[in-house]
Amino acid sequence: MNRFTFTLLGAALLCLLPILGAAAPLVAKVDISTQTMTVYENGMATYQWPVSTARRGKYTPRGQWTAKWLSKNHKSSRYNNAPMPYSIFFNGNYAIHGTNQISRLGTPASAGCVRLHPEHAAVLFAKTRQVGLENMRVVIQN
Repeated sequence: MNRFTFTLLGAALLCLLPILGAAAPLVAKVDISTQTMTVYENGMATYQWPVSTARRGKYTPRGQWTAKWLSKNHKSSRYNNAPMPYSIFFNGNYAIHGTNQISRLGTPASAGCVRLHPEHAAVLFAKTRQVGLENMRVVIQN
């Protein structure tokens, strides 16, 4: 293989890594149709948890993002100071966070964020802190 072909293949692989999710050591992949989150560490599935995404009339964005900022004891400025423990913000006001409405997990119930059991949110929050925001990817799909 000549140098040009090798360089071209390398560039193509680098372009594909974000699509495949392999570029991030920590990936939280949310499947809206099953209301589940699968957490991948270095490409290996390590957790699968029930979540709540947007209820009827609301919207959870689809796509891929790098985590933007963390807030351990966040309270919603939009929804009457509702508790959002262990928030991992990934797209504007959208976050993955704990909820006190545990009985609703596994069904659409949020205003758009991805809700988790507070214990699961704490685990993901700690892992995100450990690897760094730039190494945590959020993937949301139907």
